[in-house]
Amino acid sequence: MKALTRTDFNFEGQKSVYHGKVRDVYNINDDVMVMVATDRISAFDVILPKGIPFKGQVLNQIAAKFLDATSDICPNWKLATPDPMVTVGLKCEGFRVEMIIRGILTGSAWRDYQKGVREICGVKLPEGMRENERFPEPIITPTTKADEGHDLNISKEEIIAQGIVSAEDYEVMEGYTRKLFQRGQEIAAKQGLILVDTKYEFGKRDGKVYLIDEIHTPDSSRYFYAEGYEEKFEKGEPQRQLSKEFVRQWLIDHNFMNEPGQVMPEITDEYAESVSDRYIELYEHIVGERFEKEEAGEDIAARIEQNVASYLKAMKF
Repeated sequence: MKALTRTDFNFEGQKSVYHGKVRDVYNINDDVMVMVATDRISAFDVILPKGIPFKGQVLNQIAAKFLDATSDICPNWKLATPDPMVTVGLKCEGFRVEMIIRGILTGSAWRDYQKGVREICGVKLPEGMRENERFPEPIITPTTKADEGHDLNISKEEIIAQGIVSAEDYEVMEGYTRKLFQRGQEIAAKQGLILVDTKYEFGKRDGKVYLIDEIHTPDSSRYFYAEGYEEKFEKGEPQRQLSKEFVRQWLIDHNFMNEPGQVMPEITDEYAESVSDRYIELYEHIVGERFEKEEAGEDIAARIEQNVASYLKAMKF
């Protein structure tokens, strides 16, 4: 099975390229962005040494579907998906903030709560909550985007006071975040899922706030299965969930959390294929459609290059 772990394209009008943990972003004429969802996978702020076949296609197609399904709520950057692993969209000036919204107390928020924390990012939490309990209403816990390492929790008041985002722009982002999350929860419910928490990124172009990046994918969101949620919650049992948490757990089981002295476990072809199967399962549960593998023969990069170049030429970017 082939996986795309590196790109090195040179499109007409290309000004620069940014290689992220899992995506490569090409700047075309400082006007549009070509975002390639590679098959790289990261956990604990490190890229794993082997790619996961079809992961990029899964994430790109989920994000594209949700961008289309929420375009009535707020403008977003997407223009087209000329290849199953590529989204082309408007170049926006990204805000250095991620808007994280949580509907249920779990994950890092629960770990902090267990330690006695009763305020996250300026949001006060009720006493007596239990793991995987719904909040009275979803809470927004933003983080600042760090150049390296973990993003840092920050409150709305600090964001505005430090001039990271203006008060006016933050209000717009906050309103969009709540509406997008509600729409995501409604769509998830139709698939028998609960959208537990997620993150959104926004940018600005010509004075207008746009939703950018991916949305509602298993890499940026956590889903629980709705069936059995209440029963498991009452019994204090772990929830069945859809996210890439299973990869993190596998690494933990193999004594790796990217801490000093720890060695990355071997990623065998068999394990990579099993992760690929899980991502395809995630797609089919979240979207409610059968996943169609885009077979590329020997050279995925050549297919992408041809598809993107043809699109850019036709659109005269």
